[in-house]
Amino acid sequence: MKKLIVANWKMHFNPHETELFIHKLNKAEIASNIDVVLCPPFIDLQSAARAIDSKKYKLGAQNAHQVDEGTFTGEVSAAMLRGLVDYVIIGHSERRQNFHETDAIVANKLAAVIRNGLKPILCVGENLDERHNNLSEQVVLDQLHANLRNLSAEDMAGLVIAYEPIWALSDGHGNSTHAKPEDVDFVFAAIRRSVAEMYGEDISSHIRLLYGGSADPEHCGIYLGIDGIDGLLVGGASLIAPKFLDILEAAN
Repeated sequence: MKKLIVANWKMHFNPHETELFIHKLNKAEIASNIDVVLCPPFIDLQSAARAIDSKKYKLGAQNAHQVDEGTFTGEVSAAMLRGLVDYVIIGHSERRQNFHETDAIVANKLAAVIRNGLKPILCVGENLDERHNNLSEQVVLDQLHANLRNLSAEDMAGLVIAYEPIWALSDGHGNSTHAKPEDVDFVFAAIRRSVAEMYGEDISSHIRLLYGGSADPEHCGIYLGIDGIDGLLVGGASLIAPKFLDILEAAN
């Protein structure tokens, strides 16, 4: 299975900056044994689509509304993204925390992405208090079960699951806690086991699991070496071309 590296640019870069950044990335040689997805803000997707070398990179969106069209001012639906992106991030911790997205909302968004022929990257993860109370596995599996409730075995074909321990995410000011392998490997094992219980061993073995806790060039090799991890969801380090390319080299 190819490693998958996903760049989440969050609320950074205007359309012109996006084009310039992608032109830098296009110059790099990307190994054929990794898949790379770039997820700019909605406003930058058209610029990114024009600039991107589609032989090296795929495009993704950072979110999508659960309804295909309607009176939802300011929203972007999965139906609108069809033909423009291949992947959509769903249920990121910032969406759950800052925009109060419940498991029910995440489940409906997940279903919308799949019915529109796109590949969802479902994010799950626990906060610091939950970790300190030894609830990591329970919280993550509760999210997983609630979010997958609308999906059939056939729907699971293109699903990617990103485990992002919220306590290890950057605060946006360069401060983050780097998880040790023993802090997270049991959660990945639990996710894989739970998917197998719900949909069978074959589907579970083909689902790509990503680590999404402040991955950077200095630590990414540690996470990529954990048994059962198939790639990374990269935040801040994906905004600096040399750092992001170093991560891609480590994945190779």
